[in-house]
Amino acid sequence: MKPIEGGVTAPEGFVASGVYAGLKRNPEKLDCALVMSECECVVAGTFTKNVMKAPPILWTMEVCQRGKAWGVFINSGNANAATGKQGIANVKEMAAFVASCGPFLPSDVCICSTGVIGVLLPMDKIENGIDDCIDTLSKTGGTQAARAIMTTDTVVKERALELELGGKPVKLGAMAKGSGMISPNMATMICVVTTDATIEHDLLTTLLQSAVNQSFNQIGIDNDMSTSDVVLVFANGESGAAEIQAGSPEYAQFAEALMALCQDMAKDLVKDGEGATKFVEISITGTQNDEDAKTIARAIGNSMLCKTAFFGQDPNWGRFACAAGYSGVIFSPEDLTVALEDIVLCRNGQVAQYREEDAAAIMKRPEFTIHVSVGAGAGRGIFWTSDLSHDYVSINADYRS
Repeated sequence: MKPIEGGVTAPEGFVASGVYAGLKRNPEKLDCALVMSECECVVAGTFTKNVMKAPPILWTMEVCQRGKAWGVFINSGNANAATGKQGIANVKEMAAFVASCGPFLPSDVCICSTGVIGVLLPMDKIENGIDDCIDTLSKTGGTQAARAIMTTDTVVKERALELELGGKPVKLGAMAKGSGMISPNMATMICVVTTDATIEHDLLTTLLQSAVNQSFNQIGIDNDMSTSDVVLVFANGESGAAEIQAGSPEYAQFAEALMALCQDMAKDLVKDGEGATKFVEISITGTQNDEDAKTIARAIGNSMLCKTAFFGQDPNWGRFACAAGYSGVIFSPEDLTVALEDIVLCRNGQVAQYREEDAAAIMKRPEFTIHVSVGAGAGRGIFWTSDLSHDYVSINADYRS
């Protein structure tokens, strides 16, 4: 497995584009993206658990349930969420616009939208954007597409990798957006994964769900969940490799590659968190099971007091211990150990002997790990989070303006 260039267009048979259609005020910020396969794909998806699902999510959930699609259109700058019947009608119209370019139906097109909630889409601009996207589709358009889905993101997020299955090269590519409204319960962002592997729908869905649970579901920036979260995987089989079978060595290899790609993309989201200056890994051990470990890790990673301590570079381990204690997981305080990298701050539920300046020096790094053990159980869990800075408030105080 090796990293390669190309993002979503790295796998065989995929093209993409990104254009400016006027949904955003700044013409230098692209706002419409299209990713298409040159043949029909197997498609799988995972979606937000927010009750206020946006119309594009409801539409795309139906496409993924059918399991076949040709591509996805994404607009940024407007989430088309909380827009009622008109929002649903607009999604159908968008899919029909895209379907006009190829030998497929509107029901073969996924639709995603991200941006401000509660505002109807300007459909004249959307139609022009789709037309321009269709006209500019290319094998080198992956980066433009990744740029076009950005909202408060500060960097383009795209990756690709290649592995060998049965003696043939198979590629996976991905692009994602997300910088705020990041709180895991599926994934608070949009991510599109493409692959030229051959795999049937149920297997792809199983692998995607597993990958999401160990990547996008293990990140947090601001404990806020969007209406428009989605991770999509399109597999078009153009690599020529044999179909992946459950339980085979190729299945395990592909699962590992998809997991690695999703974890790298998830980390990229956290590192670009709104106003973030720190990337923090929370590592939990000693619980009775993995789910308990993840629960404790999430409690620490989403704590506003812990996140402000990260920003202030303050090794206030009492905040980490407190968050572990209210997580809902039962453990004995005497079993609690907290360490910052290799410096133990708390042992057996009490302060350990360490130099405050050494611990503070670690927290001045842009990336560091907090280790928490709560016993002798086999459970383990990891959560990736960012700090909470003054800039986060500034960015979100005037998000609509």
